[in-house]
Amino acid sequence: MNLLNSWFGNGEGNSRIFSFLTLGLVVFVAVVAVGVFFIAVQGAEEIMVPDVRGKELTDALLELQVKELYPRIQLRYSQSAEDKGMILEQDPLAGSIVKAGRRIRLVVSEGILLNTLEDYVGRDVEEVRMELRALFAAAAQPLLSLKEPFLYEYSPEPAGIILQQAPLPGTGISEPMELQLVVSRGREEILITVPSLVGLSIADALKRISGAGINFTFDIWQAGGGDRPGTVADQDPAGQALVTVNTPVLIRVVPPEPAKGLVFGLFRYTLERNPYPLAVRLDAILPSGETTSLIAANYPGGEFTVPYELPPGSVLVLFMLDREIYREEIPVPSPDILYLDQL
Repeated sequence: MNLLNSWFGNGEGNSRIFSFLTLGLVVFVAVVAVGVFFIAVQGAEEIMVPDVRGKELTDALLELQVKELYPRIQLRYSQSAEDKGMILEQDPLAGSIVKAGRRIRLVVSEGILLNTLEDYVGRDVEEVRMELRALFAAAAQPLLSLKEPFLYEYSPEPAGIILQQAPLPGTGISEPMELQLVVSRGREEILITVPSLVGLSIADALKRISGAGINFTFDIWQAGGGDRPGTVADQDPAGQALVTVNTPVLIRVVPPEPAKGLVFGLFRYTLERNPYPLAVRLDAILPSGETTSLIAANYPGGEFTVPYELPPGSVLVLFMLDREIYREEIPVPSPDILYLDQL
């Protein structure tokens, strides 16, 4: 009994020994934790990123593997068939210092999007133009572009339809190429009947013009005896006259009576002239956010004029082939001005 007491001591001694052991264990764990922390901070071995641009994908992967770097691959079309399977870009760049195990983004070429020339005959030239523009929007040099100005011929085909192309369909594409097109002007000297517009309200006249296929120009007419405000007072050529398709028809309108909260004016915008009419639309976005269409017609180009009566703050938006090309806001007139009629 005395021997045991001398070995372990009394209860107070046991508590002291236990405390020392506990403290020692805590210190040991702390030392291990600090060591692990510094090892983690030190991290993996630092490595210089190799330059793999312009190399075949398999060669690039082997080179990265030797450096203990791992690829993240993205595919992208390029401008040359010879680029297929080659590394176009890398991130991080060559020479960057990174830790082993880092992911390296590689952009790999899928080759060119077009291998052979398509058959564009019979398609609308503006649709083809927009298709190629969208296809090569991000390219510094488009692989395929249209040679302009186009060659035009009268034909039974509707205006704007492609009649011939050179090079021919099926031609291989291996480098940037220009496509020469022959485009239809439509039938030669087609005659159309001018609609009768005199006496119609401005809104009804715009609706009648939308489906008439005429080349129109609006002007403001000073009201005279018998002229009703807000109507067409005169036109030239007269209604029911036979004219060629691009003959301009001058339409003179009388401003409507002043209306509270509305502004009358004449929208003007000069469009590039085309050999044949293109689809044009003028919309108005009201201050409430509602959108209304003022006119939609085929127009050959030149000064495009449309009368309007809208709340100030409305926005007029002009479209060609459903693409916005211009917009302007109707200003708020000064208190002494009822109309912005550009008389």
